[in-house]
Amino acid sequence: MTQEIEKKSISGWLMLLPTIALAALIIWLVVEGILTANARGNPWEFLYAGICLIFFILLCLGFYILNPNQAGAILLFGKYLGTVKINGFCWRNPFAIVKKISLRARNLNGDKLKVNDNHGNPIEIAAVVVWRVRNTAEALFEVDDYEDYVEVQSEAAVRHLAGRYPYDSEEETVSLRQGTEEVNHELQKELQERLARAGVEVQEARISHLAYASEIAGAMLRRQQAQAVIAARKLIVEGAVGMVEMALKHLSEKQIIELDDERKAAMISNLLVVLCGEEAAHPVVNTGTLYS
Repeated sequence: MTQEIEKKSISGWLMLLPTIALAALIIWLVVEGILTANARGNPWEFLYAGICLIFFILLCLGFYILNPNQAGAILLFGKYLGTVKINGFCWRNPFAIVKKISLRARNLNGDKLKVNDNHGNPIEIAAVVVWRVRNTAEALFEVDDYEDYVEVQSEAAVRHLAGRYPYDSEEETVSLRQGTEEVNHELQKELQERLARAGVEVQEARISHLAYASEIAGAMLRRQQAQAVIAARKLIVEGAVGMVEMALKHLSEKQIIELDDERKAAMISNLLVVLCGEEAAHPVVNTGTLYS
């Protein structure tokens, strides 16, 4: 693994002074050579001006600028010398190469992927990843293209994550739809492990889109609706049984009326019909006796 070396850069403003002085010297030599050209056969001023011009060009090639949250990796004939992270106007060896790299946080809005969940159901899933370069040496020299590496590994991590969890679960197990925080944490953890080689730090990873695939979306919607109806019916029945039990208990405690088993069964049946029915009950008034 290539270790990052933090390098101090020479101030560009400091090197600007000899560069300006050298430019003034070149101008003076050229003018002096023109003025003495008639007096001498081959004035040496032009030769000196040419040599100074070469050094002037080399000095100018050494200047570079680093913006905020930007670093520059210095390479001299293929050898990594270090990374400059001090922003501003800088100067380096004119024969060295500066590879600039952004240290800003970036967003990767992944495309919708069609994968199978833990139960084999086809689903659509996408994720948003916030990342930044932490180690410039690893980002530049350990992988071919760190931006493409982040994109490919993020897609692979999302596919692997989708296969580990079911889309939805009736049990107390973690699912993609219900265990959002845990799933996002696992996604960020896996991405960090995959991208550590490229010197990338994953700051946040979240699922941005989650849905059943179009070919089973209708069937799964009907399944969810049926489960919701069953859950609602179960709650209604439990509540109705509790109310019937409470009514019988109060009648018995207060001794309002004595009911035999047959009348209790009829009363329970009537109460359950009223309480569990989808439509409002229409009461029938009995004008006879209790048994007719």
